[in-house]
Amino acid sequence: MVPRLLKTWQRSTTNRFFASRTDIIRTCIILLLGGAVCGVIYLGTFKVLSYFHAQDELGIILSLKIFQMIWIMLFAMLIFSSMVTAVSTLYLSEDNEILLAAPLPPNEIFQMRFFTTTITTSWMVVIFSLPVFAAYGTVFNGGFLFWPLVFFSVPMVALTGSAFAILLTICIVYLFPAKRTKDIVLYLSLCFGLFLYLVFRLMRPEDLVNPDQYGQFIEYFSAISAPSGPWVPAGWAANLISGYLLERNVDWLLAGLLLTTPLVLFFLGEFAMEKLFITGFSKSQESFGGYRSFRPIQQFRGRLAWFIRKELRQFTRDSGEWSQLFMIAALIIVYLYNFKALPLDRSPLPTVYISNLIAFANIGLAGFLAASLATRFVYPSVGAEKGAFYLIGSSPLSLEKFLWYKYLFYLGPFTLLAVLLVAASNHLLQISGPMWWISLCTSVIITWTVLGMGLGFGTIFADFKSENKSAAMGPGAILFLFSAVFYELLVIGLGLFPTYRLLRRGLKSGNFGYMELANVLIWLGGTALVSLLVSLFICRIGIRKLQQ
Repeated sequence: MVPRLLKTWQRSTTNRFFASRTDIIRTCIILLLGGAVCGVIYLGTFKVLSYFHAQDELGIILSLKIFQMIWIMLFAMLIFSSMVTAVSTLYLSEDNEILLAAPLPPNEIFQMRFFTTTITTSWMVVIFSLPVFAAYGTVFNGGFLFWPLVFFSVPMVALTGSAFAILLTICIVYLFPAKRTKDIVLYLSLCFGLFLYLVFRLMRPEDLVNPDQYGQFIEYFSAISAPSGPWVPAGWAANLISGYLLERNVDWLLAGLLLTTPLVLFFLGEFAMEKLFITGFSKSQESFGGYRSFRPIQQFRGRLAWFIRKELRQFTRDSGEWSQLFMIAALIIVYLYNFKALPLDRSPLPTVYISNLIAFANIGLAGFLAASLATRFVYPSVGAEKGAFYLIGSSPLSLEKFLWYKYLFYLGPFTLLAVLLVAASNHLLQISGPMWWISLCTSVIITWTVLGMGLGFGTIFADFKSENKSAAMGPGAILFLFSAVFYELLVIGLGLFPTYRLLRRGLKSGNFGYMELANVLIWLGGTALVSLLVSLFICRIGIRKLQQ
């Protein structure tokens, strides 16, 4: 029976990518863009690792320390993503009525949900981690066991994170009287925020570049050489591969822990599913309360005000949406803390040079964050209308106005987030002058463009039958994310040379040349114009698709 359940999911997934000739062409485009992004990740990681590896033993150890930290942070993200997905698939999925009415024991349903949750939440992390591993293998000249260890460790860590998240979700839903499903997700979000902060602080990344706090160099060397996260499965995998890269020895104890931990958690999850699932499922189906007080409807002037009111109601009623604001807040705190902990005074280059370089690179980081959030919130917003979209289609509101109002609804929060990130990071980096305005204007332009692209792609690939917004993010969302990242890299690449010439002249002579300033303004103006045309073009295609 289990292969039949998995076969249903496999067929639906295959039909998303290979159902027709158009889907096959779209899948090929996704693969090409994904390969290009992987190539950029590989080259960037290779350059950084080559610089560290060219130094003495301290540089090699620092590069492996960063490798271990990346593992732990990705593991924390996998756990939260799996927990949120587990709530939707285990307790809120529409096919639960069919599965629970069928002669299937709970453990078989658990097995199907476990493997599908693991694949849907970890496939992107696994794919985009391979270029990083390839760069480490190239720089450290990994032996013939390097890739077998990688292909063993990565799936084991993904299975461990998914099994732990599902087990924790089943227990939380059982313990808490979940009259409202959003309470469950709220607890998960708060737990993840605390967990992410604790993990980040326990790793103490600022100690890597601050040897003065240690009495002797040997103490500093011992501190950074100590394995990171010996109590976390991701730390086991990182230490296993790091140990092999350094000494060409395989720690079979760590390999055994990686192999047995997901098995133990899997069987514990099966046991919890059998004992606790029915009670938790019954609680998750309870109503919002036995009474409801009705108040007069507040009068709004204009269709835009009514539309924004509708979007706010839809957003607050979906617990899977507003609860993720806690995760975003935690990520912003960690994001800004990185700039505060940067040891700019220890750089071999003058502080003003390195700070301006980081501020320019921060444009890409802020843009990537905007693209990621747009993939989660903006892209599925059209398909989230579901069956109620016929009301919009039959209303006097045109599809152009419908998309324009949706764009304005997301414009304010996304712009505020971009301005907050760039302004706060520039303040921490002590940036002033043209670079402050260049980073701010470019980040705002990228954010506005990413919003338009996300809305356009979401309209083209709108899925009105998905159970939740996470399920609606199929190949169209992947294509949008790759296109947005490619657009950001293109904008930053074209602006690197004129910005460099402007800042170099200003830092050397104290005044900025008119020609250099004109080149920067031409780049910004051209970027804004092309971005506007690209957004309008994609949205126009989406409108035609909806009209059909």
